[in-house]
Amino acid sequence: MAGKNARERHRPAAGADEQWLADVAAGASRDAGGIPVALLGDYLPLLADAAITGRKPKRAELDAVGALGRQAAEQGISAGRVVQLYLSAARRLWQDLPAVVRSRDREAVRAAATAVLQVIDDAVATLAEGYAVARRDLVRREETLRRELIDDLLRGDSDLGALVDRAEPFGLDLARVHQVALAAPSRRLPDTDAAITALEAVIFDRLGDRDVLVATKDGLLVVLAPAEATSPDTAPAGHDELGRLMHDQLRRLPRGRPWKIAVGRPHPGLYGIARSYEEAREALTMAARLRLPTPVVNARDLLIYRVLLRDQPAIVELVHAVLTPLTRARGGAEPLITTLQAYFDTGGVATETAKRIHVSVRAVTYRLDRIRALTGYNPADPTHRFTLHAAVLGARALDWPEKPLPASG
Repeated sequence: MAGKNARERHRPAAGADEQWLADVAAGASRDAGGIPVALLGDYLPLLADAAITGRKPKRAELDAVGALGRQAAEQGISAGRVVQLYLSAARRLWQDLPAVVRSRDREAVRAAATAVLQVIDDAVATLAEGYAVARRDLVRREETLRRELIDDLLRGDSDLGALVDRAEPFGLDLARVHQVALAAPSRRLPDTDAAITALEAVIFDRLGDRDVLVATKDGLLVVLAPAEATSPDTAPAGHDELGRLMHDQLRRLPRGRPWKIAVGRPHPGLYGIARSYEEAREALTMAARLRLPTPVVNARDLLIYRVLLRDQPAIVELVHAVLTPLTRARGGAEPLITTLQAYFDTGGVATETAKRIHVSVRAVTYRLDRIRALTGYNPADPTHRFTLHAAVLGARALDWPEKPLPASG
């Protein structure tokens, strides 16, 4: 009883007590970069009580500290600054603590210090736990909103006004010129978060975090990024940078290799995003059909195939008339079409063609002779070359002979 009475005598008057704690809170706020003192809640009275009376905080009081941690996370304040606020408040309170610190009773000081440290430990742990829970909830909520937003942006048929409002928190200006790039892994990724995090880190570093979104859709990684072009018809070399940037980062990941990257052309406005996305998807499909060896393909480089397929009946008729005789060759049409494609890609040089398809020059010469004999078109004749080349491009665009030709009627 005597000890309790002595502790009571050490308490300052109520008004002085409130001013003292207010001064401590204000100083801690300054130390932590101006964080609102309201985030301290009743933490300082808990410390004072622990030092003067030895009272431990109740569960409800600690729960209130956890709620303040969640509030700090929702306000976007970093965890480090919130913890700094609490530690600075404890240090200042101990330095200015009346009576107990000035006591010559070593046991009293030791007991007070132990009680204060216990409150600090419990409070900071509860604060951090509340902060972490809130951050996880925010991340899940943001991920859901981001996935829904990018689905609507890529579909291109949503309400423009509503999309503008939803895009603003993600730093997207839908009036700007954007382009979409897609990354296809060679096998299903067990954890797409690692790939998204890796892409975000390098793209944000290079392009900034505004007007950039990284997400997943239909098993593909999707990157929406700004482009500086003022017209979709312009295509400076810088537009290839996004694809190279993505591939350089993704190939370092332990899973998913080899990656295939397709980049759509830049287009302005909301509907330009959907258009760039469709071009990137078409480029991925076409790259697979063409068996392109390059890891990064650009939609603008495959425009000839879109032109060919706009009149599908005509290209089907061309492929049928020019190339179907190749099916009579031993081994079918595919080896001869592969040879023709490499021959045209290398500028009609047989030695380079042989290197490209890993056969001898003699085999290339033999196959070219067979093509001329079966089709009546000579690949070395400039007057025949255009017809053969157009037919080969059409065959690849239609995925023939892997798939049957569509009905021409």
